[in-house]
Amino acid sequence: MEMGDSNTINITVKFSGRSIPITLSPDSTVEDLKSLLQPLTNVLPRGQKLICKGKLLMNQMTLRESEVMSGARVMLMASQGLHQGGGPILKEAQSQVISRKADSSSKTVNEKKEVQVDKNRLERWKLTGVVALGECNLKAIPDEVWACASLTRVLDIGNNSIQQVPDQINCLTSLQKLLLNANGLSDESISWEGLTTLKCLMVLSVSQNCLNSLPPALGALTSLQQLDVSNNTLTTLPMEIRFLTKLEILKANNNRISSIPACIGDCNSLIEVDLSSNHLSELPETVGNLLNLKALHLGNNGLKSLPSTIFKACLQLSTLDLHNTEITMDVLRQFEGWEDFDERRRLKHQKQLDFRVVNSAKFDEGADKN
Repeated sequence: MEMGDSNTINITVKFSGRSIPITLSPDSTVEDLKSLLQPLTNVLPRGQKLICKGKLLMNQMTLRESEVMSGARVMLMASQGLHQGGGPILKEAQSQVISRKADSSSKTVNEKKEVQVDKNRLERWKLTGVVALGECNLKAIPDEVWACASLTRVLDIGNNSIQQVPDQINCLTSLQKLLLNANGLSDESISWEGLTTLKCLMVLSVSQNCLNSLPPALGALTSLQQLDVSNNTLTTLPMEIRFLTKLEILKANNNRISSIPACIGDCNSLIEVDLSSNHLSELPETVGNLLNLKALHLGNNGLKSLPSTIFKACLQLSTLDLHNTEITMDVLRQFEGWEDFDERRRLKHQKQLDFRVVNSAKFDEGADKN
């Protein structure tokens, strides 16, 4: 039997075909063990059932009391729906159907048509300022995009297989909205240096890619109002996020973020923040500085409490999602300002119900007239 030192034991947790080695004190509780397993398995403690020698381990008991000794094998069973962020959700680009039956003459005609479409498309892009290339099965950004240069306001190349966002992106000096979502981009695939020159950029989506980190250069995008970095494999947010003082919407859900920098409190224009399905166990107290915050999504995290001033300071907060966290109503009721928040929450819910009833009534009146 494998032994650790006198103060620790070594056990193996079996989960989903994996063997996870854990070293901890025999006086640790089963609940402590579950907290250790949380970032390793993406399963919230409340969704874990640990079984050793056919016996279900109880949260408050120590491993010593549970007769879990060094060398023991523990089986982890996860409850469905209680998983945290497990990384990116990638969409496969839609393939274009290509006919193989055409003869050489028809192929020439098709090629001419394609060139004609390209010319029309380029003119349309220049007139509207909107370059729409989402779901076009692209592996690279077409050269004609750069031909639009300063005329482009919106560039959508989401849901493709783009392998590189080159330095040339910096020629789109009037760009306000950039959608790079669902391309499988890695950290090295994006020229952040090129992006930082886009001083008019207000909306940036890099969701559903393979990003492990965001560079300090992100802080140079000071005009950003909406940032979507969801469904990647991020473990934290850069300190330079503090410079995004115009940012109103931040979506960082479905990542592997275990901590949020305290400087998030400097982003005082934030209205909606989604940090759900990550590895968070706590939030910085500076979240209470987000005085314009209306919606905060924290579901599927290992949170046990919230910043102490969140209800007292965030007086516009009316939506708070804590689904599948460790935070209970008893904990929430102890916070100063809880009653006022609960009233705002109920009022918003009632307004939504009233809206549905009014619209339903109008529909019925029209039906009765017929």
